[in-house]
Amino acid sequence: MSASLSRPPRVGVWLIGARGSVATTVVAGCAAVTAGLHPPTGLVTEMPTFADSGLPTLSSLVFGGHDTTGCPLPKRAEQLAAGGVLPAGLPAAVEAELALADEEIRPGGPVPGDTRSDERLIAEFAADMRDFVRRHGLARAVVVNVASTEPAATGSELPPSSLYAAAALRAGCPYVNFTPSTGLHHPALVPVAESSGLPYAGRDGKTGQTLLRSVLGPMFAQRALAVRAWSGTNLLGGGDGAALADPAAAEAKNAGKERVLTDTLGTTPEGRVHIDDVPALGDWKTAWDHVAFDGFLGTRMILQTIWQGCDSALAAPLVLDLARLAARAHEAGLSGPLGELAFFFKDPVGEAPSALAEQHAQLERFARRLRGGGGGGDPTGGTGGTGGTGECRTPGARRDHTTRAGEEAG
Repeated sequence: MSASLSRPPRVGVWLIGARGSVATTVVAGCAAVTAGLHPPTGLVTEMPTFADSGLPTLSSLVFGGHDTTGCPLPKRAEQLAAGGVLPAGLPAAVEAELALADEEIRPGGPVPGDTRSDERLIAEFAADMRDFVRRHGLARAVVVNVASTEPAATGSELPPSSLYAAAALRAGCPYVNFTPSTGLHHPALVPVAESSGLPYAGRDGKTGQTLLRSVLGPMFAQRALAVRAWSGTNLLGGGDGAALADPAAAEAKNAGKERVLTDTLGTTPEGRVHIDDVPALGDWKTAWDHVAFDGFLGTRMILQTIWQGCDSALAAPLVLDLARLAARAHEAGLSGPLGELAFFFKDPVGEAPSALAEQHAQLERFARRLRGGGGGGDPTGGTGGTGGTGECRTPGARRDHTTRAGEEAG
């Protein structure tokens, strides 16, 4: 068999917010692991559980995307290395891979003053995605939203995240929303997603504070300890900090954090999460939680946790995991909401538990199902369809939107 015939099919990863911190770390990290420069730390899909699940190899992934900013990926990688997000010397070592991915980034939108209608934006975005697949001879492409958080959608108009999501469906691409933004959750897109015949997953990647909450919440419930209040604070900078300085965007972000506690504790405790933009922190984040709970005979006690980490380094391997899993689900003929991927999200689509241990068990079952070929239909009760290239009708006239699609999801 010739080398060309034995080479695994290539799979596209189309990133929304393709020049942001998360996207840059995804591309650089994939190149570094593929070249053997760094181990696959943090990559769930590189664990033995997924060895025979038929996932696309890291070396088979081809990157492109949309963005509204112009900073090239090699330059952005240098900035991240200067900030300690990427290892020193890595941008130079994978400069060729970064440059190739940057050549595949197309102008996003809408931008301030943009007069294009929703329909035109969706059509143009979808054309970019189809062209990417065609030019590279890809077996398929997965669209992953890693842009900064936008305020929750109100009314019938489509926010930027939903325009990109609609374009993904029209282009026949599986879709993953790694952000708290609306995406496919917009009422106008729900029936389109259900009839698309495509798998989709989201929403809001679970990288730090909520990851910890999904472990601690079940602990309190299982030990019959009464949680009276659970408060938190996030200190972060970078593009995500700037985006979340908008109270509406912060509210969208916090909804998933609070939902995890309600689901795992069976009640909603007092307290909220406060998000503070601290530009000096750059891509680094500190998350503090203060838990007040009652023990035997009403004895009052306190648990405090501090999580300090880099969101981009925590998110990037999960984005690669999700792209590989969604691509394999599509290959296996699965469609609808992939509830089995709840392990990765604060606010997962489909039917899924909220406790991390239960989500992990569900993910392992999914890995075994993929190993067996997947079978027809949707693994979580979603509705399959007849194809992903149908027209997406958008309601009403659109207003001008602005987007921070060049920044990370957090």
